[in-house]
Amino acid sequence: MNFDRVIAVRNTKTIYRDGDRCIKVFNHDYTSADVLNEAFNQAMASESGLSVPRVKDVSENDGKWAITSEYIIGKSLSQLMDEFPDKTDEYLNLFVDLQLKVHSKSCPTLKRLRDQMNRKIKNSGLNATDRFALHTRIDSMPKHNKLLHGDFNPSNIIISQSGTPYIIDWSHAVQGNASSDAAITYLTFMLGRDSYTANRYIEMFCEKSGTEPDYVKKWFPIAAAAMSAKRCGDERKFLLEFAEKSINEKR
Repeated sequence: MNFDRVIAVRNTKTIYRDGDRCIKVFNHDYTSADVLNEAFNQAMASESGLSVPRVKDVSENDGKWAITSEYIIGKSLSQLMDEFPDKTDEYLNLFVDLQLKVHSKSCPTLKRLRDQMNRKIKNSGLNATDRFALHTRIDSMPKHNKLLHGDFNPSNIIISQSGTPYIIDWSHAVQGNASSDAAITYLTFMLGRDSYTANRYIEMFCEKSGTEPDYVKKWFPIAAAAMSAKRCGDERKFLLEFAEKSINEKR
C-alpha cells in the first residue's frame, strides 16, 4: 500500500489514495469490530443496488485497521455546491432524490435505528428528564425497516467523471425510520451555519417523500441529542441546546 498521498484527514481517520484504491486508515482506538461493521454496512449498501464504492479489503497494519475501497475520481457534491452556488436548488434536488433512493432499499441484517439512537442519547449528557422524554418519543414513533445512511450530507456524495453519483462513508448506516435520516441531514446543514440550505432541504424532502414537516420535526431533538454524543466544542453545545429547546417546546 502507498500511504504517500493523503486526500482527507478526520479526527479519527486518515484517507489515502493508492492508484485506483481508496484506503481509510483508522486511529488506534478504533476496534476491529467497529471497522468490520463499517465495511459490512458498505458492502450491504453496494449489494442493494446503490452506487457505492466496492470494498476490496479490510486489513490491520501496525495496530491500525484499514478499509480499502475502489477510488472514485470526481468531486463531492459539497465542492460543486461551493463552486456553483447558483445551482444550489439543482444540486439539492439531486441530493434529495439520492437520499430517497437509499430509503427505498432495505437491509434486514443492519443494526436497528432505535437501538443506536437510545444508546447515543444515553451518552449525550442531557439531564435524566430530557433523556427519558426522548427515549419515550423514540418508542412512540412508527417502526420502519428502510435503509438509512446516518450521515447523509453533500460531502458524502461523489459525482464521478461520468456523472454518476456515488455515496460514501457508511459507518452510521442502520435500518429504521427515514425521517430520522432527514433530521440528521437538516442538523448537519445547520452545523455549517447554513440555515437557508437546511430549510430548503427539508422543504424538498417533505415534498418529494410526501411527509408532513411536523412529523420530521419530531425527530429533530432525537437526532440532535444522538449527534451530540460524538461532537465537541461549539457543535456539541449547539446540538444540546437545540435538543433541550425542542423538547421543552413540546411540553
